[in-house]
Amino acid sequence: MNKFKIYAILLLFLLLNTTMISSIVSAAPVLKSGSQTGDVWDLQYRLSTLGFYTQPLDGSYGVHTKAAVFKFQKKYGLSPDGITGARTWELLKKHSLNIYEMDILAKIIYSEARGEAYKGQVAVGAVVMNRIQSNLFPNHIKGVVFQPGAFTAVDDGQYWLIPNRTAYLAALDAVRGWDPTQNSLYYFNPDTATSKWIWSRPQNLKIGKHIFTS
Repeated sequence: MNKFKIYAILLLFLLLNTTMISSIVSAAPVLKSGSQTGDVWDLQYRLSTLGFYTQPLDGSYGVHTKAAVFKFQKKYGLSPDGITGARTWELLKKHSLNIYEMDILAKIIYSEARGEAYKGQVAVGAVVMNRIQSNLFPNHIKGVVFQPGAFTAVDDGQYWLIPNRTAYLAALDAVRGWDPTQNSLYYFNPDTATSKWIWSRPQNLKIGKHIFTS
């Protein structure tokens, strides 16, 4: 499934009622062949953003879903059995986002980097994903993005601007593993940054107006 189709699916799902969204973000049970719940939609969406699942999202845990789970488990060092249990969910949530969370990522990308070239927008998304996967930060995007003082756009309210299509595509590329930042956990604009601490961080590279640091 290409990223343009996934973007369209994202917009469609965001129009669903809040009951559906809440079921997606809640704790997921063990899923296996024959399962048909809202959690299967969540699972299929996550796997599709990572490129493992290429069929239409239908909420049914069939052979294609099982095969996609098997591929994910094999890539991330799990014993592949095609069943989505606790450990599979744990790794899946570290390396992917659900529809609600993808919207959060697109918002932080747009509000922090809408003036940057596409690579610079993906880079901001990559920093967020790197933080989720690091033991130095919360292990979920809401905790990372809304951590006090973490992002200027949250502090000044720009986070609530409506993202454009480019921001969603940049979010998808970041989730799929494109990391132009060389595993950076921080970034700053050298023209405006006043924090001595951020200037003290090891600098990896500069992309557009932002310096990315470890």
